[in-house]
Amino acid sequence: MKIRATQAIMECLLEQGVDTVFGYPGGTILNVYDELYRYRDKIHHILTAHEQGAAHAADGYARSTGKVGVCFATSGPGATNLTTGIATAHLDSSPVVFLTCNVSENLLGKDAFQEVDITGIAMPITKAAFLVRDAQQIPDVMRQAFAVAATGRPGPVLIDFLKNVTALDQEIEYTFVPWRENRTTDSIRALTGNHEPKKPEPDLQDIEILREMIAQAERPLLICGGGVVRGRAHREFREFAEKMDAPVAITLMGGGGFPGDHPLTTGMIGMHGSKASNLACDACDLLVAVGCRFSDRVALDPATFAAQAKIVQIDVDRAEIDKNVVTDHHIIGSARRVLTLLNEGLPQYHHPEWKNQILPLRTPSSAEEGAQLTPQQVLEVIRRQMPKDAIVATDVGQHQMWAAKYLHYEYPGQLLTSGGFGTMGFGLGAAIGAQMGNPDKRVFHITGDGCFRMNCHELCTVEHYHLPIISVVFNNGTLGMVRQWQTLIYGKRYSETTLDRGPDFVKLAEAYGLRGFRVRTQAEMERALAEALASESGVVIDCVLDQDEMVRPMVAAGSPITDFLLS
Repeated sequence: MKIRATQAIMECLLEQGVDTVFGYPGGTILNVYDELYRYRDKIHHILTAHEQGAAHAADGYARSTGKVGVCFATSGPGATNLTTGIATAHLDSSPVVFLTCNVSENLLGKDAFQEVDITGIAMPITKAAFLVRDAQQIPDVMRQAFAVAATGRPGPVLIDFLKNVTALDQEIEYTFVPWRENRTTDSIRALTGNHEPKKPEPDLQDIEILREMIAQAERPLLICGGGVVRGRAHREFREFAEKMDAPVAITLMGGGGFPGDHPLTTGMIGMHGSKASNLACDACDLLVAVGCRFSDRVALDPATFAAQAKIVQIDVDRAEIDKNVVTDHHIIGSARRVLTLLNEGLPQYHHPEWKNQILPLRTPSSAEEGAQLTPQQVLEVIRRQMPKDAIVATDVGQHQMWAAKYLHYEYPGQLLTSGGFGTMGFGLGAAIGAQMGNPDKRVFHITGDGCFRMNCHELCTVEHYHLPIISVVFNNGTLGMVRQWQTLIYGKRYSETTLDRGPDFVKLAEAYGLRGFRVRTQAEMERALAEALASESGVVIDCVLDQDEMVRPMVAAGSPITDFLLS
């Protein structure tokens, strides 16, 4: 049948099961928004305060639900405002489809008002970027974009429509294709062409080689990486760890891939990794990393990383193998599929001596009451009071590390954080997306005063949509992580990191129609959080901390993983 080109865009979204999109309108995308008005009962649009907030919201929605997020923006500055969000999704393998519109064909390349080559800009930070110049291509490109974003190693895709393609009098031939038919092996192969996003089938011989390596190991260590979370392979990973009876170190992006309070958990690994995890990495004789790309925050010094061990890497993306750390063996495939095959033939192992060497090194956090509120006290209150299935979205910095270290995450999508790109300003947008995708769960936004200044305008989105998001601001009056480096490495030369300025975060919350609390003691934090949890609207809790609080432990960049600057 023949339908409007813009109608085909909406129908293709419905094909993919999309019922929520995030965005901000503008001139070139008006035709799409005009069509969206007709579909407002089927597709819920969330209007954010800024395009970057919309990008992070779509990303948070994708990470927390396992679905593909969708984001709309107009041309020029609207499109370029998405780029930080696109890069954030790209570095953390989050499936988001970004839809933008550009100037008309007759203006293309003429520096027209709000014209920019967004497909060229986005190409290095997406799995694919499409410029649609022919309306007849809309269904194929839309289906291809979702297939590429969701399959293989997930990631962002951008589609840029020329404005004349979306003209109101433009009609095309369209046939509805149900989502499940779009997900058959043949259709994915046909849709994705040369992008090859389908998950490779693991080599059974590679599986058997790893089984033999496990049988010979006396001091095995597992690393739970972000691929376990993205692949929703947490159950298979837990079975694998328990059968191996091996300690488990968790990367920042692996939070939720293995229970944080499991008896085998050694905590985070890397620059701010626990003593147990880092020393285990140095002493193990077999290291099996699942869905971990060995970034410079994990393998700080590749030459000395796990130097006594045979290193095995399991990853869906062949490009990650041997990129940062040279391995002794690797298996290409999705975490879930590889672990399923491994578990089928894996006997029960026991490593009591090795566990007795490593697991006692785990040290519980101290949250004793004192004159000054501490990060541990704040997080201890949150840990005790928040629902067990609550979702936590963070920004980037000291608060991010504290939240990763002191809170326990039980399932994929429970911790939302920018690990690869380290995006300040990610948290509140991600929390909005998570709350829209999980209306029955409480969402916590944990942030620092520096990060919160970068995204606090999205409080208007929280208020308008009546989202009960609790923003907890770790307010130490400084760019804490940068100050920590300046203290330890730069001779206490605090160049431009002191934030001795407004706003008053309590008054800011009230200006947006939300409740605000300022807390200076653990008792005040307990009362404020109890009131926040009882509220059905958004709340901001401003936690006043000492300026010189530090994240411990810490290993300097480029150093061996056991060379702790701070213990």
